[in-house]
Amino acid sequence: MAKLFFNRSRNYFFRLRPAIRWLTRLRGSSKAIAGGFALGVFIAFTPTVGIQMFLGAIFATFLNLNRPAAIVPAWITNPVTIPPIYTFNYWVGYLLLGGPSVTTVYNELINICAKLATLNMFQVGEQFMAFVALGKEIIIPLTFGSIVVGAVAGAVTYWLSLRILFFLNRKRRAKAVLAP
Repeated sequence: MAKLFFNRSRNYFFRLRPAIRWLTRLRGSSKAIAGGFALGVFIAFTPTVGIQMFLGAIFATFLNLNRPAAIVPAWITNPVTIPPIYTFNYWVGYLLLGGPSVTTVYNELINICAKLATLNMFQVGEQFMAFVALGKEIIIPLTFGSIVVGAVAGAVTYWLSLRILFFLNRKRRAKAVLAP
């Protein structure tokens, strides 16, 4: 049984190899790369659909973090993942601030995502207006919950990616020392 488990987990790690190679080839310190990922994850959880990649690049530049690492996590939220992610974020805000029922908000988000799926990525104004149409009684708890969830997810992402980068860099240096 243990051999079967380890073979399966080995296959999962092999599937992650391209992403890990990309991660180790990014320029910058481990802290700058991990900070870029954390910033990108935080922005991905905020209801800023349409301008998330732009925000990631701008804030990464100002904070001296890795820009590609800050841009890539913006793809976490897309028309397929927005309803569950933003509903959870709304639920967190709802617990703290109140508002319409979570089911109502989920149904509204499904409708918005159906509309977003018909737009191209350059129709930023239409994407923004789709969310503004939710109204302030939904947007305020959604934004507050998104900030809370994004901060927690960003902190966890920073810690995990920093540990992974330190491990991979240590492994690379050890391999370089052993190479003739």
